[in-house]
Amino acid sequence: MKPVLVTGVSRGLGLAIARRLLADTEPYRVIGLSRSLSSEVEALAEAHPKQFEFVSCDVGEIGNLPGVVSALVARHGPFWGLVNNAGIGADGVLATMHRTDIERVLRVNLTAPIILSKYLSRGMLSNRAGRIVNISSIIASTGFHGLSAYAASKSGLEGFTRSLSRELGKRGITVNCVAPGYMETEMTGGMDVHKMESIRRRAPLGLPDPEDAAGAVAYLLGSEAGRITGTVLTVDGGSTA
Repeated sequence: MKPVLVTGVSRGLGLAIARRLLADTEPYRVIGLSRSLSSEVEALAEAHPKQFEFVSCDVGEIGNLPGVVSALVARHGPFWGLVNNAGIGADGVLATMHRTDIERVLRVNLTAPIILSKYLSRGMLSNRAGRIVNISSIIASTGFHGLSAYAASKSGLEGFTRSLSRELGKRGITVNCVAPGYMETEMTGGMDVHKMESIRRRAPLGLPDPEDAAGAVAYLLGSEAGRITGTVLTVDGGSTA
């Protein structure tokens, strides 16, 4: 089975990605990283004991990542795929945002994917094969009030993706982004009703579900996407068309 590391697996899109990969026709072994073990992930591990492994890890603790990766590679061998999904958003006006909140957004959303890609790509280079998928956001290109630090982190992730795709492409490794828009989740369910109506009106196909974005990730990890690299696949129901 092909080992694939998925960060931020405890809920939302990360959980949807793990479920999608475990149901895929391609034989994946999914290793899910998250700070805490949710009941959904626990059920997933029980249902797929030979295909799924949970590892407790806060990707914001950058100094721990090399050791985590080393232990995983020792256990599973070189990885086929990496999905940098873990992310946080600090909603607030930049002028009043605490510096530590800004630094954590950049650390989790940008520095951690770079460090994980650095160490996991070594095995991919040796095998001359592999897939890296970074989860961006339409906010990287559209911007949004109160999300300047978040937008900066996602824009940086897209620039990183394009440059790394050129570094690794000659060894058969692809590096791409999936950029979801607003999705129908518990988080958006708690937003202001009028604001959500406005957001939904901008999406002619309707807002996507996490499963829609997970399908895009599975495609980029699969054999059919072997000639796609350095690109951003947008999944937003047409909001940015």
